Amino acid sequence: MRRPRLPLAGLAGALIAGALLPLAFAPFGVYGLAPLSLAVLFALWYRAANARQGFALGYAFGLGQFGVGVSWLYNSLHLFGETIAPLAALVTLLFVAFVALFPALAGYLALRLAPAGMAERGGRSLLLLFPGVWGLVEWLRGRALGGFPWLDLGASQTDSLLSGYGPVLGEYGMGAAVTLSAGAALWWVMGAARARWLFAPLLLGLIWGGGAWLGGLRWVEADGAPIDVALVQGNVPQMRKFDPDVLDSTLRLYWNLSRQAADARLVLWPETAIPTVLSDVPGFMRVLETAARERGQTLLVGVFDESYPDGPQGEPLYYNAMLGVPRALGAYHKRHLVPFGEYLPLRFLLVPFERWIDVPMSDLTSGAEEQPLPVIEGRAAGVSICYEAALSREIRRALPQAGYLINASNDSWFGDSLAPHQHLQIARVRSLETGRPMARVTNTGLSALIDADGRLVAQTALNQEAVLRGHLQPMQGVTPFVRWGEAAVLALLLALTLGGSVGRIRQRGG
Repeated sequence: MRRPRLPLAGLAGALIAGALLPLAFAPFGVYGLAPLSLAVLFALWYRAANARQGFALGYAFGLGQFGVGVSWLYNSLHLFGETIAPLAALVTLLFVAFVALFPALAGYLALRLAPAGMAERGGRSLLLLFPGVWGLVEWLRGRALGGFPWLDLGASQTDSLLSGYGPVLGEYGMGAAVTLSAGAALWWVMGAARARWLFAPLLLGLIWGGGAWLGGLRWVEADGAPIDVALVQGNVPQMRKFDPDVLDSTLRLYWNLSRQAADARLVLWPETAIPTVLSDVPGFMRVLETAARERGQTLLVGVFDESYPDGPQGEPLYYNAMLGVPRALGAYHKRHLVPFGEYLPLRFLLVPFERWIDVPMSDLTSGAEEQPLPVIEGRAAGVSICYEAALSREIRRALPQAGYLINASNDSWFGDSLAPHQHLQIARVRSLETGRPMARVTNTGLSALIDADGRLVAQTALNQEAVLRGHLQPMQGVTPFVRWGEAAVLALLLALTLGGSVGRIRQRGG
């Protein structure tokens, strides 16, 4: 018996729908495209003949989604990582091809668990199974092999009514609201039962109205006086950042910019603002210490820290760090390192290509899982570096003790691409989930102050020197998401998946 063939039009539709999805995220912010593009994919799954077709449709969708949404990876590898163009293009294509396997897996599972015939699928598949499977696989993508939670659906909704689900169910809860909206809208359009004309709009109203209602609830409260903060954006070009000949001029640049904020209580420099190891600049650090004491300031400075676990004659370990000034404040060592940027996984496989891959400081060591929180102006701060802002589990480590969040990044690796805007939006989700404001300082932008509701208070432009002044209002209390973590939304997604699989189970039982 011949298997039914999947029309090329279906694959093309899935590819286009996936390619449109990144427009729902920053900098475009057309958040309504998120449920719309998922509705197209769900409609194609609904009509698919088998799990193989579901896999193929999901894969085409993923190629569009990540082919457009993470195209900046080529810039990072070629323009700034000095990887030759053909190899950078190959690595980018392979990465997109790999990460597209996750939507493909969702398609396979959706059709594997759905009733065999299109006529039997009905609203249960659209309203339960497809949203549940998508959410579970998206969660898996954020965990597998260290996790790549980039372009998660929920992050696209920071400025929509669905943001109200963030403090309760987190980013994946916001994503579930997107997929449920897609399923309900699709059921309304293509369902056979007359009841859909009543229940589909009612369900849509409940989803979006529930987000609006939750968004009006207060889970945390102010804790003490605001902290006067200054974010120093040096705008040192990535192509020159690690050049030893410009180290002195880089240090003078940050020193002079910081003098513009001599009255600020907290001054933040971005990730690796000092682009060398700490032992290379002892004199400069003494100058910073003296200035901090005289001004009554606290500084957090991005630098490479080092340790010698086997003694001074042994091999050193290097860390991507945010160093406190005065030094008594301690240092935060980045825990979650970025593969190919801060360490080289499967190095033995890359030996033949070493002369074509030149990523500075790519042999770093992960910081300890448990590190003390720095206490600044009497309030503990949750510090993270760069990509860690994309990982909710890393940010939640500091809660509920932390009154506010600090993220330092070097988004100059991305150039003038989609990534700096996407990264900032991801950071906003962390504030939304935790009910904590965030100061996010970057080398070339976008530096920003974010309030406890995930809203942008102020931000800098890309590729400009800037000193962004403002206030951080420490908060106390816990949101439901901080209290429950991802357990509640995972239970919801599992319930949706199991509820949508009932028809398949009955078919097999019969």
